[in-house]
Amino acid sequence: MELRHLRYFVTVAESGSVSGAAAKLFIAQPPLSAQIRQLEAEVGTPLLVRLPRGVRLTPAGVSFLEDARAILARAQQAAVRARERQAGHRSVLRVGIMPSGTHTILPGFLKRLAASGLDVRVEVREMIPSSRQLQALRNSEIDLGFIRPGEDALPPETVHHIDDPYCLAIQAGHALTRARTPLALKAAAHEVFVSFSRYQESDFYDQTAALCVEAGFRADIRHEAGQFISVLAMVGYGLGLAIVPASCATLSPPGVVFRRLTGSRHHSRLVMVRAEQPVLDDWNAQVAQAAVAEMTALAKALKKAAP
Repeated sequence: MELRHLRYFVTVAESGSVSGAAAKLFIAQPPLSAQIRQLEAEVGTPLLVRLPRGVRLTPAGVSFLEDARAILARAQQAAVRARERQAGHRSVLRVGIMPSGTHTILPGFLKRLAASGLDVRVEVREMIPSSRQLQALRNSEIDLGFIRPGEDALPPETVHHIDDPYCLAIQAGHALTRARTPLALKAAAHEVFVSFSRYQESDFYDQTAALCVEAGFRADIRHEAGQFISVLAMVGYGLGLAIVPASCATLSPPGVVFRRLTGSRHHSRLVMVRAEQPVLDDWNAQVAQAAVAEMTALAKALKKAAP
């Protein structure tokens, strides 16, 4: 078994099809299929179920995928560490981030890193759901992450967190924009909703439904999108309302007004996580300081953007 076999398998698993993986890997489909069959023969059990369109993981495949990702991450980390040891200092920071953070927390964080004068090359990966990012952190695939753990207790890797309360995104001029903030969600009981695709942002799709049920109604979700920017655009077009974290208000989407929600037991938080380290060196301390400073600044901005 070679690293390329693991890389091929991970790409197929993440693509959901052999043809899609072949295109990403720039190899022909028949040789890739042969490599996957060889891997399965060596492992001793099927890892994929071949479907008329695409593939899905077997239970063994799910387990193997987690280990394969960890092995590939370790191999990459070994090369990076060797170069860093030769240079005498760290320089690569691998960051995991949820989609909304790409537009909210990430830009300011990168600016603070640049302003610090720290010698750092940042590698960013959007990762959902939060559990996937935590697993990547524990597998050493990333060094630092920004997640939304929902209602769960804060993970042990938590370094810093801020409240990012739920808001209702409403088209400017809508009758609900005249209501005082915070707003009771039940006021939107008869409205159409825009939500996140359950296949791309399942956490937020489920949270939208849970918040509405708590408010005493079932959400009429007619429109879905995979990114916060797309959800807010649909709201601005008048397709419906959306439940989003307050940090989305800092994006200043045209034609959208935000009202904080009240009366819910559900909470939304933005959490920075980092692998536990016996000794925190100056380089990691400066990285953490920049991240905490940006999260603190974002918390202050939320009070103005979504009062």
